[in-house]
Amino acid sequence: MQKKKLRTVLYILGFLLALQTAIPAYINSSFIGQYLSSENLVGFLYTLSALLAIFCLLAVPKILKKLGNYKTILLIAAVNVAVLLILAFSQNAKLILVSFIFYLAINAVIYFNLDIFLENHSEDKNTGNIRGLYLTTINIAWVLSPLIMGFLLANGNYWKIYLISAGILLPFVILLSLNFKNFKDPSYKSPPVWNTFKKIFKRKNIYKIFMVKTFLHFFYAWMVIYTPIYLHKYIGFDWATIGIIFTVMLLPFILFQLPLGILADKKWGEKEILNIGIIIISLATISLSFINGANFWIWAIILFATRIGASAVEITSESYFYKHIDGEDADILSFFSMTRPLAYTIAPLLASVTLFFVDFRYIFLILGLITLFGLKYGLTLKDTK
Repeated sequence: MQKKKLRTVLYILGFLLALQTAIPAYINSSFIGQYLSSENLVGFLYTLSALLAIFCLLAVPKILKKLGNYKTILLIAAVNVAVLLILAFSQNAKLILVSFIFYLAINAVIYFNLDIFLENHSEDKNTGNIRGLYLTTINIAWVLSPLIMGFLLANGNYWKIYLISAGILLPFVILLSLNFKNFKDPSYKSPPVWNTFKKIFKRKNIYKIFMVKTFLHFFYAWMVIYTPIYLHKYIGFDWATIGIIFTVMLLPFILFQLPLGILADKKWGEKEILNIGIIIISLATISLSFINGANFWIWAIILFATRIGASAVEITSESYFYKHIDGEDADILSFFSMTRPLAYTIAPLLASVTLFFVDFRYIFLILGLITLFGLKYGLTLKDTK
């Protein structure tokens, strides 16, 4: 019963963390582009942040051994509040750029800390259900955030977005303090990085799901950075309309992830759902390059389709991975958490280079073809059913 109660708290914490991450997510690239000489350079800034996140995630297991997960997450949350306030109120371009790099990196580590809490309060037989509930609460925040963003940004007031995000971390910290102050840390392992990589590579199915998750985050990175710029600058939608489009786009994460997680536990396993999801993502993303004009419903429906595929891949890859590790595998978990910053290192760089050679609209065609390569790993997984 205690585990169930704490999982409920973790679902709420996941919602709050996602809300403070998601509200600025789709305006970050436009906001930071104001301080750069070219929109092509936005991707390089994301890459720097992703590299910092990778460094932090590599260091986290050692920090956990000294401070424990509870103290570590509180410390990082405090730093996060500080950088958000700088983004909200500073007029210094260099300080804003540096703070932005730290902001994206810090969030990756906080999600990792929450995963440790959740893994220690979960049972393998219900992993799909538990991860499905957790991801659903997170994705409710992502669905609500574009509407909040569109409302706050009606007059171009970017500072409101970052101030609200900083304020959301206050109840996050209070809930943590009330429920996890006495958290008993597992025995964290912090072997050399190369040893962890070899361990993952030897566990072939863990390696394959690691690669699938990297492709998924590659898709997210490319879309989060460049879709808002394209819709606002090239298609001509205002931010309020973009907010509604993105809300429609993100609905599959609420509608489908929990039932798919339950199906993966009880009936099908993860493999079939995962590979169908990859195909849907790829085909829907490719079609974005061939949409002409600012038709609200066409954009909303096709973007909705991309997230049908993404929601399927996300829940099945999470369920599969967490069924194959336990609470002491902090080194492997930190590597799995690095799929996001790893993708954010590669995707913006590749997209930035691509934009020098192709028209902006065709980056979706290229992304769809790249995402299709995830089938190489998904099709050869050993299923759990």
